Parts: sequence; structure tokens; C-alpha cells
Amino acid sequence: MSNDQPIQELSKELDIVISGTDESLIRQLVADRINDLLNTDFQKLISILYRVDVSETKLKSLLRDNPGSDAGLIIADLMIERQAQKIRSRQEHRRDPNISDEEGW
Repeated sequence: MSNDQPIQELSKELDIVISGTDESLIRQLVADRINDLLNTDFQKLISILYRVDVSETKLKSLLRDNPGSDAGLIIADLMIERQAQKIRSRQEHRRDPNISDEEGW
């Protein structure tokens, strides 16, 4: 799985256009959008975090343990990580199209 698939899914969630393949620039673009939402539309950010299914416990812990760090980068990393986990899970649990519904269960 390439790293661009979770990034493209996040770009849809965050209403941003991501082009290029430089992971650090992409990460910064996502973090900048998250920081913008932190300052202007916190409820929308919370909604996105729930849709992406970022662990609230993990997020709170990381923010608490890294008080001088850029919250946008911390959240961006968690969102990218979670999207990648979901994609891996979908790939691992993909049904074999050659098996009928009756045989599959």
C-alpha cells in the first residue's frame, strides 16, 4: 500500500487539494489545515476526528506529553496513521470474488 492513499482520503475529509509526493510537505499541508480548523472551526475538526476514528485517548496523551509541539502535526500524524490502518484492514479482510455468498459464510 502506498502512503498516498491515506493522504488522498484525508484530503477529502479536510477539504484540501494535495499534489506531489513529498511526504514531509504533504504532512505539513495536512497539519496546516488542522491548525486552521483548531483556530476557526474546532467543532468541524472534532467531527473529522470522529469520522476518521482517531483514538481520543491516544490524542490526549500525545498532546499532554508534547506540550511545546505543533498540535497540527501531532493530529496529522494520528490521522494519517489511522487512515493507513483502515486501508490495511480492508485489504486483509477483502472477500475473494471467486467464492459465492453461500460458500463465503
